[in-house]
Amino acid sequence: MYVAVKGGERAIENAHRLLAHERRGDRDVPELSLDQISEQLSLGVDRVMTEGSLYDRELAALAIKQARGDMIEAIFLVRAFRATLPRFGSTEPVDTGAMQVRRRISSTFKDIPGGQILGPTFDYTHRLLDPQLADGFAPEAPAMGEASLAATPRVTDILGRDGLIEPSPAADADVPVGDLTREPLSFPADRDLRLQNLARADEGFLLALGYSSQRGYGRNHPFAGEIRFGEVEVEFMAEDAGFAVPLGSIAMTECQMVNQFKGSATEAPCFTRGYGLAFGQSERKTMSMALVDRSLRARELGEELIAPAQDEEFVMSHSDNVQATGFVEHLKLPHYVDFQSELGLLRKLRKEFAEANQAPPMQEAAE
Repeated sequence: MYVAVKGGERAIENAHRLLAHERRGDRDVPELSLDQISEQLSLGVDRVMTEGSLYDRELAALAIKQARGDMIEAIFLVRAFRATLPRFGSTEPVDTGAMQVRRRISSTFKDIPGGQILGPTFDYTHRLLDPQLADGFAPEAPAMGEASLAATPRVTDILGRDGLIEPSPAADADVPVGDLTREPLSFPADRDLRLQNLARADEGFLLALGYSSQRGYGRNHPFAGEIRFGEVEVEFMAEDAGFAVPLGSIAMTECQMVNQFKGSATEAPCFTRGYGLAFGQSERKTMSMALVDRSLRARELGEELIAPAQDEEFVMSHSDNVQATGFVEHLKLPHYVDFQSELGLLRKLRKEFAEANQAPPMQEAAE
């Protein structure tokens, strides 16, 4: 037994050395720097920060480098580091209405106050591989201009002034906001927990569920009321000083989805809403999040629960890619005893089957 353990240790150590060798790749190729990853793979960094629940570009870049570009492994590394950090308190809710906007589009109103701002986006590219990038390419400097001081009110606020959309669901001030990082999931889950879960959820999983809702699994036809990306200020309430202290700015993407109506005998019909918020520029994630958030509100809106995207237990229990990875990949660990048990049972069942289906002996013609 002792010999086997020592042999395993050497094998694992050698596997780690081989992993480090493979991670480095060809030594004749210059090594990636964290600045290169942060600046040139910025959307991947944004995803790792969002699903890792930690806003730190340098650490997210380090995680991507260490994980050889495996995003879920990188998210796992960031969450593991985050778990070691002390918590001093909670910041004030960020005011996205005061965002320093770098990109802002609405598919519901063409002429929104403050204007549409295309910003950096793949939306208008031809999706053709660019061979110039293979040899290094210095792009032209972007056109510059004076930053506009015009207000950029959110589309949902404009609709809300005329009562055309439901108010944003208000949280109960007497109930503390839930924290999925410290408390296990429990159902039914309120919207604060659901939104936390969706913010940390795997982008691909949310994309598939959001797509399913668009295909009719849970009827709530959506419009992209507004998607905005930019810098927001983060503030922390200093109890001793008695006022909120600014901590700095972070980049965020917000999506407000406008969906079909609700109403009653005593309440005029109005649009409903779904919400998405993520670190960095994460449009696909926030749009998917807003679609699923709206679907998960089916219970509170009195809608029939008929689709996976409306089932909060299904969505919240399966959306975490780190947990899902752990459970799926544990199948790589030794299961020799379990498998021998299953194998023995299978042989017994096959023996019983053979005995039950054995052909009766042929009778002699004389009998």
